[in-house]
Amino acid sequence: MVSEPVVLFFLLGAIAGLTKSDLKIPMAVYEALSIFLLLAIGLQGGVKLAESELVPLLLPGLAVLLVGALIPLMAFPVLRFMGGMRRADAASIAGHYGSVSVVTFSVAVAFLAQKGLDFEGHIIVFLVLLEIPAIVIGILLARAGTGGNIRWGKTLHEVFFGKSVFLLIGGLLIGYAAGPEHIGALKPMFFDLFKGVLALFLLEMGLVASSRIAEVRSYGKFLVGFAIVMPVVSAIMGVLLGWGLGMSQGGTMLLATLYASASYIAAPAAMRIAVPQANPALSIGASLGVTFPFNIFIGVPLYFWMADLLYAIGG
Repeated sequence: MVSEPVVLFFLLGAIAGLTKSDLKIPMAVYEALSIFLLLAIGLQGGVKLAESELVPLLLPGLAVLLVGALIPLMAFPVLRFMGGMRRADAASIAGHYGSVSVVTFSVAVAFLAQKGLDFEGHIIVFLVLLEIPAIVIGILLARAGTGGNIRWGKTLHEVFFGKSVFLLIGGLLIGYAAGPEHIGALKPMFFDLFKGVLALFLLEMGLVASSRIAEVRSYGKFLVGFAIVMPVVSAIMGVLLGWGLGMSQGGTMLLATLYASASYIAAPAAMRIAVPQANPALSIGASLGVTFPFNIFIGVPLYFWMADLLYAIGG
């Protein structure tokens, strides 16, 4: 995986950050790159979804959401009681790890393209839907027993109409409406340039991640260990579920990657509104400073190996 060029761009950015280079990506460029990636992923998923039947996806979709909801429920007691964290911090981090990372998903898609493997288009629907239950559960865990009021209106608006989910859903609907027969004019922009734009985005992510590593020091080895072990446990759940649902090897690997990823876009925005007493440095430091680089260097090829092994054994 390290030989994958887009991953090397992340490494370049991380080295630049750690060595105090004056390399910077202008905020306007970063915003443009993120908008492109979110739309491109949605469009590609919508086109694939247009080639699928929707009704048979209802039960698998429900299963994916239920298993996804288990992740923050598993993470919370580990953080709260084994890590000794405050309720608000443990709940916020649990919500981040139940939610998903679009960029990690993008790296996994690029990895599958390198392997020449396809995947089900409805996995993009799962990508969108998995943002929601984890954030809601994280908020409920934070407020349980505190008697605090939850500003559901603002929180749900942030979840559904925040940039990441809004653009993913919008791209998905446009891609679905256009279908493979009418998407051709957009392919040079949103399909052919995808990996190049992802490389530039990962350069910025390397810069950002290198600046977040210090923020996990307050909980030391425990939080670092959690940020590495939790994704692997979640990925195992994803591989088993994907195989059980009869998904392709590529789709199963992507589902495992979704479960293993941790949000640093949608979840921080929602938690900032609903759980203001939580320390965002801990959740973002763990998800972006530890889990994200772990996933793109080790996790993605590990999850592919896990899926490959299971399909080789189970057929």
